[in-house]
This record gives sequence, C-alpha cells and structure tokens, in this order.
Amino acid sequence: MPETKQSGVAAAAVIFVPSPIGCLRVSGSEKGLCELQFCEKPGPEPKEIPTCLRLAGRQLEEYFQGRRLDFDLLLDLHGTAFQKKVWSALLEVPCGHTASYGAIAGAIGRPQASRAVGGANHRNPVAIIVPCHRIIGGDGRLTGYGGGLWRKQWLLDHEKKIIRREAEPTLDF
Repeated sequence: MPETKQSGVAAAAVIFVPSPIGCLRVSGSEKGLCELQFCEKPGPEPKEIPTCLRLAGRQLEEYFQGRRLDFDLLLDLHGTAFQKKVWSALLEVPCGHTASYGAIAGAIGRPQASRAVGGANHRNPVAIIVPCHRIIGGDGRLTGYGGGLWRKQWLLDHEKKIIRREAEPTLDF
C-alpha cells in the first residue's frame, strides 16, 4: 500500500526520486510539498500522484541534469514563525552561492541569532528545494547537513558547475 501521511488537513502522498546522491523521498498534497528527505531505498508510490509531486519529480530531475537553477514549486511548510522566516531567507540564496548562518540571521533582522538559524536550517523539511545546503559557517567551512557533509559538498559543487556552464560564451553561427 502506498505511503500517505497527514499534512495539516490534506493527506500527503509520497513519491521517490532517484538522484546521483541517493534516493529522495518527496511528499506533498494539493496544498504543496511538505517534505523532501534522503532515504535508503524507494517504496511504493500512490496510484494518483498530486500535481505538485509530478512537478517536483520533473524539476529535481532537471536540477540533477544541470538544466535547472531554481525551483518553482508550491510549498506547504510547517514550522514556527521563526523557522518559516529562516526558510524563506534560504530561498533567497542564489544557486551556486553560499551564505553564512550569521548572514541569514542578519537578513531576517536577528543578527545575534546565528545558532537559532542553524537550528531552523537543520529542521528544514524540504532539503534541496529550500536550499539549506548553501548555508556554511562564518569561517567558510562546511558545517552540519542532515544528509551528510558529502552530499552538501556534492550539491555545492554541482551548482557551481551549472553556473560555470551557464556563464560560458556560446558561438552563434
């Protein structure tokens, strides 16, 4: 039987998306995506896949193929007001760039809250799409990532390759 879980009022369906860094478990409903986590292996998928999940699967595939810089998906995020403010600020960090926890704290008007930003970053329910992997320590080093630091490094390297390729001049004949 396909997995479903409750997200607010609507039951969330779950799909599994293969990626170069492992299987992704993506859940959502007609209200939007509510979760993207790394998983060991795919499970059964629902007979009817909500539009938001079909779009998420397609956009993730494009991202991993290097054909997409940003995601255009409806999100249904559940968290505290502070967490939602942090997650919103994460969406402003461009593909191929990084920001420190302190910079995010400053961006949300709480310059002394870099540790709390780290906590909210850790609780981000929609990895990759809400790009918590782009947040690094104030000294420029990679710091914690729920999917493992190797995945964080892979995602940052992947995005830098996309940006470099986008910046390469093309010859028009």
